[in-house]
Amino acid sequence: MDENFEEQGKLPELKLDARQAQGFLSFFKTLPKDVRAVRLFDRRDYYTAHGDDATFIAKTYYHTTTALRQLGNGVGALSSVSVSRNMFETIARDILLERMDRTLELYEGSGSNWKLVKSGTPGNFGSFEDILFANNEMQDSPVIVALAPKFDQNGCTVGLGYVDITKRVLGLAEFLDDSHFTNLESALVALGCRECLVPTETGKSSESRPLYDAISRCGVMVTERKKTEFKGRDLVQDLGRLVKGSVEPVRDLVSSFECAAGALGCILSYAELLADDSNYGNYTVKQYNLDSYMRLDSAAMRALNVMESKSDANKNFSLFGLMNRTCTAGMGKRLLHMWLKQPLLDVDEINCRLDLVQAFVEDAALRQDLRQHLKRISDIERLTHNLERKRASLLHVVKLYQSGIRIPYIKSVLERYDGQFAPLIRERYIDSLEKWSDDNHLNKFIALVETAVDLDQLENGEYMISSAYDPNLSALKDEQETLEQQIHNLHKQTANDLDLPIDKSLKLDKGTQFGHVFRITKKEEPKVRRQLNSHYIVLETRKDGVKFTNTKLKKLGDRYQKILDEYKSCQKELVARVVQTVASFSEVFEGLAGSLSELDVLLSFADLASSCPTAYSRPNISPPDTGDIILEGCRHPCVEAQDWVNFIPNDCRLVRGESWFQIITGPNMGGKSTYIRQVGVNVLMAQVGSFVPCDNATISIRDCIFARVGAGDCQLKGVSTFMQEMLETASILKGATNRSLVIIDELGRGTSTYDGFGLAWAICEHIVEEIKAPTLFATHFHELTALANENGNNGHKQISSVANFHVSAHIDSSSRKLTMLYKVQPGACDQSFGIHVAEFANFPQSVVALAREKASELEDFSPRAMMPNDCKEVVSKRKREFDPHDVSRGTARARQFLQDFTQLPLDKMDLKQALQQLSQMKTDLEKNAVDSQWLQQFFSSSN
Repeated sequence: MDENFEEQGKLPELKLDARQAQGFLSFFKTLPKDVRAVRLFDRRDYYTAHGDDATFIAKTYYHTTTALRQLGNGVGALSSVSVSRNMFETIARDILLERMDRTLELYEGSGSNWKLVKSGTPGNFGSFEDILFANNEMQDSPVIVALAPKFDQNGCTVGLGYVDITKRVLGLAEFLDDSHFTNLESALVALGCRECLVPTETGKSSESRPLYDAISRCGVMVTERKKTEFKGRDLVQDLGRLVKGSVEPVRDLVSSFECAAGALGCILSYAELLADDSNYGNYTVKQYNLDSYMRLDSAAMRALNVMESKSDANKNFSLFGLMNRTCTAGMGKRLLHMWLKQPLLDVDEINCRLDLVQAFVEDAALRQDLRQHLKRISDIERLTHNLERKRASLLHVVKLYQSGIRIPYIKSVLERYDGQFAPLIRERYIDSLEKWSDDNHLNKFIALVETAVDLDQLENGEYMISSAYDPNLSALKDEQETLEQQIHNLHKQTANDLDLPIDKSLKLDKGTQFGHVFRITKKEEPKVRRQLNSHYIVLETRKDGVKFTNTKLKKLGDRYQKILDEYKSCQKELVARVVQTVASFSEVFEGLAGSLSELDVLLSFADLASSCPTAYSRPNISPPDTGDIILEGCRHPCVEAQDWVNFIPNDCRLVRGESWFQIITGPNMGGKSTYIRQVGVNVLMAQVGSFVPCDNATISIRDCIFARVGAGDCQLKGVSTFMQEMLETASILKGATNRSLVIIDELGRGTSTYDGFGLAWAICEHIVEEIKAPTLFATHFHELTALANENGNNGHKQISSVANFHVSAHIDSSSRKLTMLYKVQPGACDQSFGIHVAEFANFPQSVVALAREKASELEDFSPRAMMPNDCKEVVSKRKREFDPHDVSRGTARARQFLQDFTQLPLDKMDLKQALQQLSQMKTDLEKNAVDSQWLQQFFSSSN
């Protein structure tokens, strides 16, 4: 995409005469306006785009408008751009696999007669698969979701239907959601949704704005459909044609939903599943349960760098990029994608995966042998998909065969393992492979291919039906072999006539341009020039030699080509018959693909755990209501994988009743953000079934991870940094439970110091006392460290489970230079270090000196021991003392104010309404602060 556009001559020339141009312009004007569609027109040797699409392509892919040409003259002229076949593939891949704001349409025809032959969206690009994945692996299965929301006074009931066209799975779900649609967001992330269908009428409703915001946060394309398409009246009948087996379980499942049936009905219509009879009897229908997997919203996915991003400097910047060491062609990658979006909640299933990883970690020979065999496994899922869609050829059949013959080798390697997990490996893989590879399944398929396909021709790159498979083919094969022998004899005779050694100097070539020809090197040509000119026909002279022929060779070559064409024509019907027979083995290959891709991912986990400079360890997993989260020698897997990093490990002990809520203070660049994120990443990895970058790890299962680690302005949506921060925090307060893990970084910095501190304090109290989730809270508000104070005389309410930690730094007493130590230690940090960090950034000395002077003038905190004696840590406290009862009254009112604020429907209010409401609430609080000096100080300071 970043190809330099320097030479205009590189673009295909737009070759249209006046009549063709006029006809096309007439047709183009009849096309309906669609701002999302990029329309390309196939002109055989190249493609063209026109109007706004031409401008979009020129700016986005050629990075210059000089690529544009005018089609026609005068007022009716149309901006146009030509696109080569390679560039068309680049555009198609970007629009359908990367972007989420465009669709793609391809037209074929000429003059004024054009028709739409292919259309694709990010969720439904099946017609473009041959272009998208001709030279690339399919890394993720696209999923389309349809939503049927039902708003009432209790909130919104979301009916959800989805389809994974690649895996041929249909699903339904129905759930009550809050005003931020946190459940929906988690479902879209877990399903890997790329396109979302919603009723057109929903978009016109003001109450649906948060719904659209949730979809947008997940980077999903929204497609509006008429409400009449969201109907479930004939759904059971339609599903009866699509699903495998009996329709009775499907009827029972659909009848249990109120809204989801209509959503699934819209999916069937939009994806046109019933229009393709190859879908009949090949789909499965299941219920999606929100509580089946750990819930991750889009903010957590970004904060923990779970998936790859275009901005990543290398693959190890993301958890997926780091963990993806899969060997199979695409299958393992897609399964890893899904596992990272769907971490497990079941202790037994997590431990089952960990047992298998441990077996592969401990037995390096087993791991290496399996990976060597898996490297030869093709993308069985996609090959089977092509078979079922009747798009397969002998090439696909042969690739399945070449994968199938590896299964006995994989099975024998697994059977050699005799370690403690041998029974599990037999149950999980060996039994499955034996089931699918017996004489009634895979072996039957292998025998069919070996009988029907001429495997000897594979060395020549030809995929042909074996001549022994049909009498007509056999006769043609005999004639072809006779001609080959005659051509070989002529080759020997010519070598003798020219007195040249056969094959060494005189070669026999076969190409598409001239057919069979003789070739000698340019060095040999002078020796036989006279004979060439008198008895042969020179065809071409190039660097690689001189090509020539004679009448005999030409006749034999033409006859050979004719026989070959007849052979291909005769085998065409036979190929279709063989492919149809092979398609009946789809269930076999689906079963094998499931086992092999799972094996591939777990081997990938083991390879990562073993190959890192500091090995990973197996985590101990406990149920969510018991145990703690204790990570000893914990590291961030992506950060330590960077070449320039010498990572310093840290311990994290989230212990119930002691340090379940941790406040982490310390200087910028000191490692706070990395520390709190690495805890989230380690928990996620463990629940996926991977070893973790720790010396020892004990993890109590978490049902979701909430992460608020910095927000930027969303000015196009009219949302400031602070408002974005509050919206994300509101999602945490409404969605988190005592089984969640909460990670918050620098909350409250988007507003004034006192407002930010007040909000941060109230939110901390709410999480500790109401939600009771294990939390890592990184902050520069050192006053918050008083939450952990157990001395009742300090004027603050005593709160259990809160502990202070800080990232350490050293300041040289003489030079005042700051050195980051990147170690997390108990206790609070006693200063900010902000000015020292400014020195790191090479601020002018005069600015730094003035900053120190002003900081000294404004500082109204003095050190005082506030932690328990055994910690011996120093935190800050205001010089001004207040009556404890006054502080208690004031904090209660401030907390009530903040609770009222979190209940505001900010997502349904415009900015003006929100500001008016906040102003009124502040006025009311000021009135209530008349009898509380502690509360009055915040208003006097902020005015």
